[in-house]
Amino acid sequence: AAVPLLQDLVEKGEEEEACIELLSSILEVLYQAQKVNPVPPAPPFPLQSSPSVQVKQHVRLVLERLLHPVTRRVIVLDRENTLRGHYVACMAAILSQMDAEHYSSYIKAFPSRAELMDFLMETFILFKDLIGKTVYPSDWMVMNMVQNREFLRTINQFATTLTEMFLSDDSFELQLWNNYFHLAVAFLTQDSLQLESFSQAKRSSILAKYGDMRATIGASIRDMWYNLGPRKIEFIPGMVGPILEMTLVPEPELRKATIPIFFDMMLCEYQLTRSFTQFEDEILRQLDTEVEGGRGDEQYKQLFESILLSCCQRHPELAEPGQSFVALVTGLLERLLDYRAVRNDENKTYSMSCTVNLLNFYKEIGRQAMYIRYLYKLRDLHISYENYTEGAYTLLLHARLLKWSDEATTAPVQGAHGPALRTQRQLKEALYNQIIHYFDQGKVSAAADGVSCSSLIPQLCNPVTEGHQIYQARFALSRACWLHPSPPHASIPFSPCCWVWGNASLGRDKLFPPPLQNKVFIYRGKEYERREDFELRLLSPFPSAERLKSTCPPGQDITGSPGQYIQCFTVQPAEEARGRFKDRSIPEQITNFYRANHVQRFNYSRPFKKGPKDPDNEFANMWIERTTFLTAYPLPGILRWFAVTSTTTTIVSPLENAIETMRKTNEKIMSEINRHQQDPGLPINPLSMLLSGIVDPAVMGGFAKYEMAFFQESYVREHPEDEENIEKLKDLIAWQVPLLAEGIRLHGQKVTEDLRPFHERMEQCFVQLQAKVESQYGVREMVCFEDQRTGRPRSMAWGPDWDRLSHLPMLPSTETPPTPKPSESEERRIERRENRSSTFFGHRRQDLCQSISELPEPKDEKRRLSHMSESSSAGKQPGPGRTGSQLSPTGPSPSPTGFGGRVKSASKAPPLPRRISSAVYETFLELSDA
Repeated sequence: AAVPLLQDLVEKGEEEEACIELLSSILEVLYQAQKVNPVPPAPPFPLQSSPSVQVKQHVRLVLERLLHPVTRRVIVLDRENTLRGHYVACMAAILSQMDAEHYSSYIKAFPSRAELMDFLMETFILFKDLIGKTVYPSDWMVMNMVQNREFLRTINQFATTLTEMFLSDDSFELQLWNNYFHLAVAFLTQDSLQLESFSQAKRSSILAKYGDMRATIGASIRDMWYNLGPRKIEFIPGMVGPILEMTLVPEPELRKATIPIFFDMMLCEYQLTRSFTQFEDEILRQLDTEVEGGRGDEQYKQLFESILLSCCQRHPELAEPGQSFVALVTGLLERLLDYRAVRNDENKTYSMSCTVNLLNFYKEIGRQAMYIRYLYKLRDLHISYENYTEGAYTLLLHARLLKWSDEATTAPVQGAHGPALRTQRQLKEALYNQIIHYFDQGKVSAAADGVSCSSLIPQLCNPVTEGHQIYQARFALSRACWLHPSPPHASIPFSPCCWVWGNASLGRDKLFPPPLQNKVFIYRGKEYERREDFELRLLSPFPSAERLKSTCPPGQDITGSPGQYIQCFTVQPAEEARGRFKDRSIPEQITNFYRANHVQRFNYSRPFKKGPKDPDNEFANMWIERTTFLTAYPLPGILRWFAVTSTTTTIVSPLENAIETMRKTNEKIMSEINRHQQDPGLPINPLSMLLSGIVDPAVMGGFAKYEMAFFQESYVREHPEDEENIEKLKDLIAWQVPLLAEGIRLHGQKVTEDLRPFHERMEQCFVQLQAKVESQYGVREMVCFEDQRTGRPRSMAWGPDWDRLSHLPMLPSTETPPTPKPSESEERRIERRENRSSTFFGHRRQDLCQSISELPEPKDEKRRLSHMSESSSAGKQPGPGRTGSQLSPTGPSPSPTGFGGRVKSASKAPPLPRRISSAVYETFLELSDA
């Protein structure tokens, strides 16, 4: 009589505390009765009046009347309700007293198949909810294990019901089977069953009393999967994730029993579609999530590889594609495990490297969504460390995947603004604006302007671009130009960078992370970072590492030793700008930018002495061992460092070293001149030190040491193969004179009265130097030219263009062929060109012509610099002032170096060149216009 009353009250939710207390008492009595009168497993004849049978009938009554109402109350009550835990305990107690006969009779009691299916669906969902969010604290081990034991027995009983009643073609229920698999996997992977996380004593206690329930449910899942037969394809790819989660549980026997399910999935899809693309895509996606979440280890990777390869070899049709698939998954597992190992380190250097390895892997296999996912992970890491330049380059990879179209975005967009950016055009524009912002923060405004122009201008030039698209592109470009009002060549900040490489040697202790073992890297240091600070930052994660003081490559005694060694030294970006801008007139600011940006080759020069020593001249036997490192990607890029892929070593002779030094000195003078022409407010001290160190032999000795070492007749006789290089060095020395002349002229304009004696001293030294050089190596005329493009800052021509000009045909020195009289419009055009500013020296031609004559007369010299003539042109005879420096009768004298202009033969006392060759001048204009 009490059971029907309890059923009515529980269903109404009335007097719940009293009902729970009464139900608990009934179940306790039945439990004790079962212990005293156990039911025999197979009685020879029914005993209707025996105590055990009566107990069994009472249990059936409680089961039929109270199990469903109690289950409903567990579903209805909130999680915070304290009564919910009591109802769960009563439900577990009822299940614990049920045997196979009770389950069978309970299932048969449902009047229809639909009601049974609803009950099973409801039970599966409830159990999964209780497993995921248990009502008992995690340290209540007994209660949790008792609940798990009864849930496991119930799940296995209902699995039999599924096989018997819901598997045939006319009765199959996909959703019911799907719920079963998800419940079983959730049960197997719950925290309370992961014995590896417990202490040894607790683990032993659980195994002795309850056993490892994971093996039992794992075997049940495997059997249920194989029972599906041809229905398996309906669970692909949906069940790939749950099965993967199950196989990642760190229990070797469970893994060996369940990993073959993957091959069965591959085979099932392959037999139907001749490929297993869906399975492959899903397992790669799920594997990324699971391993990042902490599951998986090296043992799993080995088991996965060995088991699946063994399965594939037994099926010839899957041997080759299966092998490729296994290699793909194990490669991903290796990278994911490396990434997880360093993800939480304080030093994010290795985390960034592993992230790049992963995104490159996803790019290679064509998984764009995963590729973009790790791009944003890398971006977040860079921004957290204020690596704004690298963050910009990272976002640029995503922007380049998008089109300027109204197609919908396919990959999920990161950030709060993501949902509003529905088209690729909107996302691409937003990304470029963010990239420009990051480049600004990273002080690489030239790259930001380059992004703006290269990405937005083609939209305006595209003939098929629609009107509203042109408007949008113009708006984006105008916004970018508003952010960057200067053109990309107008102002390029150059930050000194510390470039070093490190050799990380791994010994038997295996303390270095795998990505660093016995590798060479080029690092881009932070702005104004000292090498000592960089080394300290590099060594801090490895307190036991030893820093090698030698710059020589480590030998086998280091790379094979059991210790840790790190080697650091500064390298310099290789000169790649000349090759990049060959045969093009490029302003110096652009070339300065590319000297330290978008660089992939780096040099380290180690001087050494060879041959007999000359105590008076160290340049004579100063050889250079130059090691060139080629990185995997240009710097700066998506990382502040890249691994070295190849290394080459060359030997530079003393003469070649002298040529390089002389060329760099000339370019440094030219750079300083351009800087002062563009910004008259710059301090004069750097220019003063540079000029004084060259023209005053008491300071550095100038190039006299080179003359003593390489221009002597004895050296020329002993080294006939160096004749061409000797001419190059002479040519560079000769070209230094007009550069120094312009530098001293600028210095005279800006010098203060306090430094006037110092300037006069430099003028005196320069006059002597000029007379000596021009008498021995000839006269060089620097070419002045204008760039007709408006807004272009004034700068000097360099390298490639000068070399082309040095080969231009020149007019004879004694006679000029007649030229047609220019028209009136042509005369006005020439006059305007005469009056425009020169982008070579950055001042009026009239100023250039008068500059030397305005210098004060040296105290020790009676000869003054003669005035430069303004009256000569291409169509007139040279004036009298030019008779002392006739052109060589052989015509043009090609410059063997990167400098160009007019080359004259040497004489005893040649005057300074007075005018610019009109032919050369016109050529520069044509090149600039082109």
